[in-house]
Amino acid sequence: MDIILLLKALILGVVEGLTEFLPISSTGHLILAGDLLNFNDDRGKLFEIVIQSGAILAVVWEYRERLARTFAGLGRDREANRLVLNLFIAFLPLAVLGLAFGKAIKAHLFAPLPVATAFILGAFVILWAERKNHTVRIETVDEMRPMDAVKMGIAQAFALIPGTSRSGSTIIGGMLFGLSRKAATEFSFFLAIPTLGVATVYQVYKERALLSADDLGMWIVGFISAFVSAFLCVRWLLRYISSHDFVPFAWYRIAFGIVVLVTWHFGLVEWTAH
Repeated sequence: MDIILLLKALILGVVEGLTEFLPISSTGHLILAGDLLNFNDDRGKLFEIVIQSGAILAVVWEYRERLARTFAGLGRDREANRLVLNLFIAFLPLAVLGLAFGKAIKAHLFAPLPVATAFILGAFVILWAERKNHTVRIETVDEMRPMDAVKMGIAQAFALIPGTSRSGSTIIGGMLFGLSRKAATEFSFFLAIPTLGVATVYQVYKERALLSADDLGMWIVGFISAFVSAFLCVRWLLRYISSHDFVPFAWYRIAFGIVVLVTWHFGLVEWTAH
């Protein structure tokens, strides 16, 4: 068993888990980490997609009671039906646009320099959003209506641009659309389940020729590390948003993006950017 490969899987799993639900872009971090670890070939890119399942399981476990009540109440409970409908509606924009433009986006934007630029631009959006006065119309996820889900789905679609952040787009978008910080964050968590779940299944099927029993150890290490780090991150974020804003994440995005641009400009790191 290749210890170096397992170490790379561990690092990437932790990166996935810690960044998936924070407004700092897990895709962006994985592209950059994969580049540094020289694990950015087709096999590595598939690995980065698949370990999202560990992060998904972390959300499922954190909200297991709520999700169990929702599925048990489907067809009979109004709140359960509304939540599932809203998640389906919010999922559609990204799914449709991803199928239409996914290949072009991967060909031109899945590289360190475009990611670094998206990091910085996304940071300014967060700073601008946090300085606005927000009128809260919706305190909890259960108060959302289909039109709110449409808006959240459009916001999530911006995450097709690597470095933008799926969670950042939905949380900040939700706040701009009148959701409380907690409602926007929790809906972002719930929306991750179908979004990342479908993406993972689709990519595994599409790239099934790359799957090998020899990589089983790598998959297990990546999955477990992603699950544990994502679970801890979700717990921490729920406490954090009760008394803090997302401004520190914006400054982190700016600093991180600048580091990538500076190291590329001076040749300190040979990023494989377009």
